Amino acid sequence: MLLAAVTDTLAQIGNPTPEAPPLADKIMQLVRYLTWFILLSGIIAITVAGGKFAWEKWTGSSMESPKMVAGAMIGGVVATSAGTIMNAML
Repeated sequence: MLLAAVTDTLAQIGNPTPEAPPLADKIMQLVRYLTWFILLSGIIAITVAGGKFAWEKWTGSSMESPKMVAGAMIGGVVATSAGTIMNAML
């Protein structure tokens, strides 16, 4: 009898419709701004590393900038694929 009462009560509860959290639009706007900032900083990093690479090549000093270029490119790949990685995980 108790089981029947619990079953009847649970049967009356409907499926709730999914609803966005209260600040979801502001959080998504912040994420979009951060994405643009990350992409812009990556472009700047590659440009600066390329300029340094040219300067080192021209002056004949030690070549440290190829590491900077590689690091900026790896960082760019990770930053641009972060959304895909998060979608795959969720």
